[in-house]
Amino acid sequence: MNEQTQQIAPQALATLAEHYWAFECRELPLSAVLAGQTLHDAVLFRESAADHQRRDNDAGHLLALAEQIDAGPLNAQERATLALIKRELAGLRAQHAVDSWQRPWLFPAGPDFTAMFWANSTSLTDAAAAALYVDRLAGLPAYLRDVQSNIEAGHARGYRYPRVVLQSAAANTRGILGAIPEASAWMSPFQRSPAAAQPGVRAQSERALGVVRDALLPALQAWADFVESLVERGARESLSCVDGPAGAAYYRTWLQHFTSTTADPEEVHALGLAEVARLERDIQAVAGDAGHAGDVPGYRAFLASDPQFIAPSRDALRESIEALCKRVDRRIPEFFGLIPRITYGVQSIPDAVSARMPPAYAQPSPADGTSAGIFWISGLPSKAPSYLHPALVVHEAWPGHLMHMALMNEQTELPAFRRYGAVKYTACVEGWALYCETLGVEMGLYTTPHEHYGRLEMEMWRAVRLVVDTGIHVRGWSREQAVAYMSERLSLSRETIEGEVDRYAALPAQALGYQIGNLKFRELRRRAEATLGTRFRHRDFHAAVMNAGAVTLPVLDDLVSDWLRRQTSALGKPDEVSHAP
Repeated sequence: MNEQTQQIAPQALATLAEHYWAFECRELPLSAVLAGQTLHDAVLFRESAADHQRRDNDAGHLLALAEQIDAGPLNAQERATLALIKRELAGLRAQHAVDSWQRPWLFPAGPDFTAMFWANSTSLTDAAAAALYVDRLAGLPAYLRDVQSNIEAGHARGYRYPRVVLQSAAANTRGILGAIPEASAWMSPFQRSPAAAQPGVRAQSERALGVVRDALLPALQAWADFVESLVERGARESLSCVDGPAGAAYYRTWLQHFTSTTADPEEVHALGLAEVARLERDIQAVAGDAGHAGDVPGYRAFLASDPQFIAPSRDALRESIEALCKRVDRRIPEFFGLIPRITYGVQSIPDAVSARMPPAYAQPSPADGTSAGIFWISGLPSKAPSYLHPALVVHEAWPGHLMHMALMNEQTELPAFRRYGAVKYTACVEGWALYCETLGVEMGLYTTPHEHYGRLEMEMWRAVRLVVDTGIHVRGWSREQAVAYMSERLSLSRETIEGEVDRYAALPAQALGYQIGNLKFRELRRRAEATLGTRFRHRDFHAAVMNAGAVTLPVLDDLVSDWLRRQTSALGKPDEVSHAP
């Protein structure tokens, strides 16, 4: 292969990656805005039927170009880029083929939550930025109407949502509507902006308040009314998406998307049963250490009922989490040589939506670095007992999601679509965060049997998802059957478990990526330890997996394998291999 031939494929790939990112920015403007890209168009969402058809057609053209590139001359990262472009484009087409756009997700992250997420991620630097923000705010009612039209088209084709999902989605929107306009998420960028005192920004704040009061809140009211109307117009009593038209294909499409594997639903169910059995044995041992030998149900009842584990207020809970985050920060340099420049803070999830939200979640910092990431912790202390705190912190904050995604934003050597595409790789991103929970043992973060139980409970939570999600959608489990299975194996409140089950019904297969990704990271860690022996260093391994970015699990395997080959061949003798900083 001559030098010219070796250069053609990398150049063609770089051009394709640029075209693909331009396609993403055009079709999914919110992704571009969150990535810090300068877009002067006020449109944040392109969700009409014509938008979806155009997106599918254009994805087909780009995929054809990707298929023409020869992977032979590419290096490991370039091969990863090509594989990921193909995967993302093929995934877009597969999702369109099963009419995902006509049955979009409504809960817990429906269009109302997505719009709030954008507002909470926005920082206003001057009057021009504030004016563009308000223009985009004014476009949100049209976004809601487009999504409603898509659902109506799907409804005509026989697509139905479970009753409980519709009820939960409507209740979330009603909760958002409960806040006065001045205190809504839509006004928060003005409240936290360093430029808030500038006359031009103040003027835009007044304009924004008018948009929120006169246009957006009425649109949200109409949205909630529409969602509630679907309950009376034929909501499904069953939870399984397979019960609807093309349901089996729909579930398999999303299973492959969220796990980034070709696993069969029954294989996932069997894996879940095996993982639950493994964790039950570990939990029995910890219960013994806590003085409840042979009585795991009694230990769970103790954890669920003893008030010592519940913070006295939402502010006390937040402050406890903040203190723990700083304790984690002290250990980070020992295990990680790559540390992001951006910081993060802790905030309470608003009470109005806390009941239907998970105990915690991460909101990454925008890629332009204009505001910190946010570790959101429940406003209801009972949803986040103290024995879960160490696991929650390392999962959502550092070294979990907020650190992982901040580092991705800083990887300037990667194509833009890879730096900013974490949300598309659940198994990798969530698998890393779960791996971090186990890493917390080595970091010395679990100091009591109860906290060790909390870590195991968090992993059990993800393991039972493999059983329950496939149980619901493939085996036809009822809501009560799913709640009962989880209640027997977790100390979480029934309210929390019911919210989880409703989430699995609302987001088919999304919950499957967590434990499958966790197991892959742990497998790669064992492989690295076995291959490198005494040369293994946490900082080296973690740098290798962080440098991969957000990828599919097969691509992650390829990149770590390439790193191991380079490590073992660098100097020959095991003790001569250099260690990355």
